[in-house]
Amino acid sequence: MARKDTVNALIRRGVSAKVSEAIANAGFKIGDLRKTPFDLITRYISKEDAEDLLSKIGAKKISMPDVKAAPKKVKESKKKEAAKPKVRRTDLKIPSKIPPLSDGEKKIAERLAKKDYAFPRSIITDLAGYQAKLNMSMKNLDLVIDMVKEQYDLHRIDANESIGIVSAQSIGEPGTQMTMRTFHYAGVAEISVTMGLPRLIEIVDARRIPSTPMMTIYLIGEKRTDGDHAKKIASSIEETQMLDVAAVDTDIDNMRVVVRPDKKKLKAKEITLDSMILALKKERKLKAIIEKEGSNLVIKTEVPSFRKLQQVYEIVKDSMIKGIDGIKKAVIRKQDDEYVIFTEGTNLAKMLDNEHVDPTRTKTNSINETYLVLGIEAARNAVIHEAKSTLDEQGLAVDIRHIMLVADMMTNDGDVKAIGRHGISGRKSSVLARAAFEITSAHLLKAGITGEVDSLDGVAENIIVGQPVTVGTGAVNLVYSPDIVKKKKRD
Repeated sequence: MARKDTVNALIRRGVSAKVSEAIANAGFKIGDLRKTPFDLITRYISKEDAEDLLSKIGAKKISMPDVKAAPKKVKESKKKEAAKPKVRRTDLKIPSKIPPLSDGEKKIAERLAKKDYAFPRSIITDLAGYQAKLNMSMKNLDLVIDMVKEQYDLHRIDANESIGIVSAQSIGEPGTQMTMRTFHYAGVAEISVTMGLPRLIEIVDARRIPSTPMMTIYLIGEKRTDGDHAKKIASSIEETQMLDVAAVDTDIDNMRVVVRPDKKKLKAKEITLDSMILALKKERKLKAIIEKEGSNLVIKTEVPSFRKLQQVYEIVKDSMIKGIDGIKKAVIRKQDDEYVIFTEGTNLAKMLDNEHVDPTRTKTNSINETYLVLGIEAARNAVIHEAKSTLDEQGLAVDIRHIMLVADMMTNDGDVKAIGRHGISGRKSSVLARAAFEITSAHLLKAGITGEVDSLDGVAENIIVGQPVTVGTGAVNLVYSPDIVKKKKRD
């Protein structure tokens, strides 16, 4: 929003939209421009535009020698620290995100280097896999590489191609065929996941909490093939409330709350009376005296009162005894040779801390939670995976590059943005492009009041005013000169 405010403020002072965008993209604010040297401003805009800019904001031209940094007072402790010799650490390593080439991939890379071809890593990996499987001769391998090169060049996107429009159409058209349905895991009614069109809308809208949040938890070590071990883990992470393992009653005569645990349920959940007392003591709102009475628990209020007794009853009844916050249910399924846990509800941060969980494969369907816990790159991959799996589940074939473009647009600023007016569409610099999406009159009225200028650089705004768009053939200007053509014919 700060960038947009800077652009609007400069436009209101009579600065052109193009110059305002360049200044805002460079990270300047109006207050910064008054103290910035003139030579530094001209790195981003021309000298004429810089002089016009300073005159319109009422700032003086400052040269580099005029800018003097105020001497900073250095504390004695900092002086001593500076005097100490700095030891360079040698135990820090920059992690490599790209695995090294295998022997088969190196052979393919050598053949490509001789032919002066450049392929993406994925194609090199596929070629190496086919070479290892088919054991092709070098002559046949060269023929395959030539055919791959021909197909690769054929499928490359042309310069000035309107990839945004193509991606929007490629996802939007199959999206109209999607059904409104809920997907159940292996016929288990306890856990259902919203799929189809509602799920795709959730993804592109960057909803903070999905309608059916869930996690896919993979176990680590040799015990991941042990069903009993998986059940034990599922039971330990599943949120268990007091009413799940005990009956809670109010004893009005003695002004107390009595908890009568079910021994079978306690044994199944591996819960003891001591762990129940410890869980109740962790409840911040519960201000009462907790005691054992045989196989039951008795909770008394500090001050006898019917109102406080009712409050204690409500807190004890809803208190969590075991498990992880947010994990309502956990279901185990066997995939290949290992057991996988699917949960209703999500808490990725705590699950990654579990020593029995594989942190490299465990995931959540919540894009925003992935972003908060693992960062923006993981969120981008989550958008791609969730959208692709949603489309694949419906049997719709959409090239993954279209989905990757959408994911890049949603995450390229370092945070997850929605596609709609509160995200990407609302941040467009063009007034007409924003007005063409939603709330047309509001956008036009605000732009008219603030004196905003539209430079007509995009597709939507040019279509609205009825002139060629700056993509494809519209990106090139041709001039036909009959005199030159006639002169060439004579020659």
